[in-house]
Amino acid sequence: MSKKMNISTQEGRPGPGKPDRYIQPSLLLGLKSGPSYGYELIRDLKKFNFMEGQPPPGMIYRHLRGLEADGLVRSEWMTEGAGPAKRVYHLTADGEAALKLWIEYMHAQSQKLRDFIERYESLVE
Repeated sequence: MSKKMNISTQEGRPGPGKPDRYIQPSLLLGLKSGPSYGYELIRDLKKFNFMEGQPPPGMIYRHLRGLEADGLVRSEWMTEGAGPAKRVYHLTADGEAALKLWIEYMHAQSQKLRDFIERYESLVE
C-alpha cells in the first residue's frame, strides 16, 4: 500500500468532491420564495456554499433547461420594462415535490454524518 492518499485537494476538504451535486435542490430552493431570473439564481446559489466562487452561468442554465424538461420548473419570457427580454423561472408542483424529496434525503445524510462523527469521536477520546 504505497499509494499516497490525496487528502487535501482543496483547503478544508479531505478530497475531491462534486460541488455541482446540489445545484438542482439549490435552484429549486431559490425558486421556492418566488419566480426569479437566471442571473438572480446564480447570485443566490453562492449563499448555499456548495460551490466555491461564482457558479458558471452556462452550467446553471443547462441545469435550468433540464429542470424545465423534467417539469420541475417552467419559464416564460418577460418583455416588460426597458432592456432585453428576460426569462423568468417558476417552481412547479412537481418541483415542490422534488425539493421535498431532496430535503428528506439531506436530512438522512445529515444524520448519517452525525452518527459517523460521533462514532469517530467516541474512539479518539
